[in-house]
Amino acid sequence: MILGTAGHIDHGKTSLVRALTGVDTDRLPEEKRRGITIDLGFAPLQLDGIGTVGIVDVPGHEAFIRTMLAGASGIDVALVVIAADEGVMPQTAEHLEILSWLGVTRGVIAVTKCDLVDEDWLALQVEEIEALLAPTPLSGAAIIPASAKTGAGIADLKRALANAARSVPERTGDEDLFRLPIDRAFTIKGTGTVVTGTVWSGSIQRDATLIMHPSGKTARVRGIQHHGQPATNASAGHRTAIALAGVDLEAVERGSVLVAAPAWVPTSDLEAFVRLNSDDHRVAPRTRVLFHLGTTETEAKIVAIRDSASDGNVRHVRIRLASPVIARGGDRFVLRLPSPARTIGGGTVIDPYAFSDIRIRPRKNSVEIDLSDGVGATVDALLQNAGVKGAEVAKLPIRTGLTPRQVSKRLEEIDAVIIGPWSYAHLCANELMTRFESLVEVGVANHPLEAGVSLQAIRLAAGKSSELVGWALDKLIESKRIEVSGSLVRPAGWKLTLGDVEQGLSVEIMHEICKQPSEPPTLAELELKFGGKTAALVRKLERDGQLERVSDDRYYSSEEVARIVAGMRSRLEVGRVYSPAELREVLGVSRKYLIPFLEFCDRKGVTERRQAGRAVRPMAVSS
Repeated sequence: MILGTAGHIDHGKTSLVRALTGVDTDRLPEEKRRGITIDLGFAPLQLDGIGTVGIVDVPGHEAFIRTMLAGASGIDVALVVIAADEGVMPQTAEHLEILSWLGVTRGVIAVTKCDLVDEDWLALQVEEIEALLAPTPLSGAAIIPASAKTGAGIADLKRALANAARSVPERTGDEDLFRLPIDRAFTIKGTGTVVTGTVWSGSIQRDATLIMHPSGKTARVRGIQHHGQPATNASAGHRTAIALAGVDLEAVERGSVLVAAPAWVPTSDLEAFVRLNSDDHRVAPRTRVLFHLGTTETEAKIVAIRDSASDGNVRHVRIRLASPVIARGGDRFVLRLPSPARTIGGGTVIDPYAFSDIRIRPRKNSVEIDLSDGVGATVDALLQNAGVKGAEVAKLPIRTGLTPRQVSKRLEEIDAVIIGPWSYAHLCANELMTRFESLVEVGVANHPLEAGVSLQAIRLAAGKSSELVGWALDKLIESKRIEVSGSLVRPAGWKLTLGDVEQGLSVEIMHEICKQPSEPPTLAELELKFGGKTAALVRKLERDGQLERVSDDRYYSSEEVARIVAGMRSRLEVGRVYSPAELREVLGVSRKYLIPFLEFCDRKGVTERRQAGRAVRPMAVSS
């Protein structure tokens, strides 16, 4: 469990942490010299009935808001510090806003330096604090007067923190995906590169292989510590130091994230639910902001707005980031204006991979994302909006914020179609089957002389997912709704029958081809004489075995082809090379017909082309 401080500069946050834990979190010489916190500080706190809680001490100066945000992300309980002699100050209010945007709903208010004021003044300050907290998620939080100097109220503060900690829900178990945003990195002689941070989800063991994003570098876990003590694993909710093998310190910076699963991919475009803190700020396309998520800060731009809720300050937007980040559905983030620097709002990631499936202008039958519960998109919505493209199963826990086990359970509940690494909505798969069946039925109706619809045409009509196409075709075949013959698809049991007119035309076409059987007319010549149905009727005659296509534009009767080939086999010596002139004498045709027929014989394995001519293949003689 993580406890984080918040509050205005010089209100005694670090002194209070020292009184609670005995640890001075100001470790930098500059912090000692100036007497203010500049970087994040860390300390362990023992709470009765809870155990060890990690404290993150953040700076209070407005110049270090970026550092405060890095420390506040991932905390479970807030320790808001307000000095009794000064009361609520600008950074007090901004820190409370930030905690609200980050979804921190549990906390304790410490009214420090109470030894410097009388009881009446202290009572007035408590009233002011209660009014400040009333519209925030920390409304009703315990307010404890305390003094780090005299020790007054410290025991009461510990009890209040323990009570707040007991109400924190358990974090996701070890079955979740591991993620740790890095807030500090350094080297230790004999150990190498060490990084620290709060484990947001999942767990890892020593010797595990991790990936550091956004660089994509891999590293091995050499060692793990919690609060300076060796540990066997790092799990969600713990302040953790990890010694890494295979990564130089120069490659690590605050804002980097350690993950274990390859499915994590940095993103520069995400869908988000954004709420602003007042009517003075409006989100519009091309609005530029600073985007804070975890320990990462990057410039960003609102590139599109999808819709709004009844509250005019709520928007479903697409955000484009200047630098890629590791994000997950349900992640909380904070938005600030760069100049003048101030916090203007925050939001929740709906889908970190906005470039994939959820679109600002939804397609027909797409599912609107329910934003009421403030979490990521659902498995159902992602699959249905993905359509025939499908969604990668391994990325669904990242896109939805669910654990892999929860995703698997939901996929089973909605009867999703799983093909290899991809998942599809069952409704979408059924619609594809219906679409295929309709295409086949319409195809044979519009082209009654064909033996079916091209399988390639069916695949092209489905889009990019060949896996789902194969699944749908297999299901249609299993259910006896279609049948496949070679490269053609047709309704199951469908037979091509010719009418009297087509039967008559077929006879005339065969007669025309057989008038000069060794020198038949081209297909174009046949169409000119017999009309538009000629090509389809010729293909049917070919399928029925009456014709054989010798070249792209010329068909021979099957009997004539057999007669010519038989003559070649009987009159030509196996293995001897015959010139085109000699073969013309044997076949008794002009060069116009000779060359295409010899090329046909090459394809059929009757002859073999050589440099000086052609030779009859031995297998042709023995067949």
